[in-house]
Amino acid sequence: MRLRIAAAGDIHCSEEERTRLENAFMDAERENDLILLAGDLTTSGEPEQAAVLADVTRGIGVPIYAVLGNHDWHANRHEELVSTLRGGGIRILERAHEILTVEGIEIGIVGTKGFVGGFSGSLMPDFGEPLLRRVYAETSAEVSALDRGLRKICECAVRIVLLHYAPTTTTIEGERETIWAFLGSERLAGPIAEHSPDLVLHGHGHGGTFAGSIEDIPVFNVGVPVTGRDFWIFEFDSEAGLVTEPDEALRSKER
Repeated sequence: MRLRIAAAGDIHCSEEERTRLENAFMDAERENDLILLAGDLTTSGEPEQAAVLADVTRGIGVPIYAVLGNHDWHANRHEELVSTLRGGGIRILERAHEILTVEGIEIGIVGTKGFVGGFSGSLMPDFGEPLLRRVYAETSAEVSALDRGLRKICECAVRIVLLHYAPTTTTIEGERETIWAFLGSERLAGPIAEHSPDLVLHGHGHGGTFAGSIEDIPVFNVGVPVTGRDFWIFEFDSEAGLVTEPDEALRSKER
């Protein structure tokens, strides 16, 4: 049995993008069983922008799951934004997990935004000014949520982690190293490496790399600026697991 998932990040919805997104989501609905959105759903976090996306998705017949990104927090109208998106049928995951069955396959999704903190050689420590320690604590809460969620979905046939920020440098290569600390944190990789999900998706790094990994766990940066398309399609086979097209992945990685 096959399961097809359409994934995208950084769609930055606004009124100007309405027609393109309507066409993209209709195409995704026709050809896939599940849609995943890896944050930055809006341009600047305004509920009015979220309302455009909610209008687009309200009639979509396949499940849509999403996490928020930094753009979605910018206007500091979180509750209004989330309420609007949920009104369009989008399931927003915030340090949460959900289990669903699609095409007879049990799928577990752990979703949270992730956060900053850097990677080996430039890791933010839990030390110093209270404001900096609050940043560290925010990342700690995200890491804990990943661990809890992955434990809850451990028996699912397909286990997916949905983030906005990057958990590995392999999918932000191409970005200036001077900004890597703001694109994610390798602390997010800890629970991923421990629990070995089948697929990890994120966005945020617009100049990054499509295909990467944490140990042997596949990680993909599905931000639209990276993939160059409205959605990237992932296919699971009930016997073989994740089915990828190496040539396509390589071409996208080299883009």
